[in-house]
Amino acid sequence: MEPHPPLRVGFAGTPEFAARVLTAMLEAGYSIPLVLTQPDRPAGRGHALVASPVKRLAVAHGLPVQQPASLKTQAAQEAIAAARLDVLVVVAYGLLLPAAVLALPRLGCLNIHASLLPRWRGAAPIQRALLAGDAETGVCIMQMDAGLDTGPVLHVERVAIANDDTAASLHDRLAGRGAAALLHVLDGLVAGTLAAKPQSSEGVTYAAKLDKAEAAIDFRLPAPAIERALRAFDPFPGAYARIQDTVLKLWRATVTAQRTEAAPGTVLSAGADGVHVSCGEGTVLAVTMLQRPGGRRLEAAEFLRGFPIIPGSRFTQA
Repeated sequence: MEPHPPLRVGFAGTPEFAARVLTAMLEAGYSIPLVLTQPDRPAGRGHALVASPVKRLAVAHGLPVQQPASLKTQAAQEAIAAARLDVLVVVAYGLLLPAAVLALPRLGCLNIHASLLPRWRGAAPIQRALLAGDAETGVCIMQMDAGLDTGPVLHVERVAIANDDTAASLHDRLAGRGAAALLHVLDGLVAGTLAAKPQSSEGVTYAAKLDKAEAAIDFRLPAPAIERALRAFDPFPGAYARIQDTVLKLWRATVTAQRTEAAPGTVLSAGADGVHVSCGEGTVLAVTMLQRPGGRRLEAAEFLRGFPIIPGSRFTQA
């Protein structure tokens, strides 16, 4: 495909969500003279350095890649200035852009954020929306300023959250909508048809970065909150709890109509329809997909054949 005139679009991003957006830009034929991504990180048992999804994609397409540890250095800022960018698209990059960098592209810096701003500004908007039980989320394309996700919004895509959405499924849907929305915005920049709208000062919430400790399930919470947590922490870091001296990952569950006076965490029954566990406020959760250390995710019936769970035993926080 011929390069998409006339913008020179830089790209800054790191994870798979960002790589999907970069793929859409490449397929649309945009000229991308610079890709910024975080430095390679050690991963796996051997701690070998692993490139980010964005770097792997950029290298495969022969795009120039820079991996500064910070954008505050003169060298990093000179590299961006040398690319003579019209606009810099930033998607889950993971590094703060100082004012000097925000001012370099002729048309500024655009950010794709996976929430309906100003709700869920910050690092983990998808997971926080699921944990909170939000009925919908979306994607905002905003003009970046010096604040944390505070810039004026150029375009909004609203997305309903399904009852069975996980962080993984919602991530994939939002990535697709975000990529399409970005192409719309870039076309609008060329045509001069876009007007940025300041964010409301009301309804501001912050989506703090995920901490693995948050995924330790506390069965004193009501069953609906726990069921949302299992979906929010799938695939990372994976919800978990301890039972019979073993820490299990809990991947799927359903809230039952059953009521109980048993202490939270008590196993009421365990069978093909799930491991029924007492939760806060007398509610009951049927855990339907579990995983042992070193094992794979299994439906309850298959899991219980290899790891019987005794009614009356209790789940505790690991």
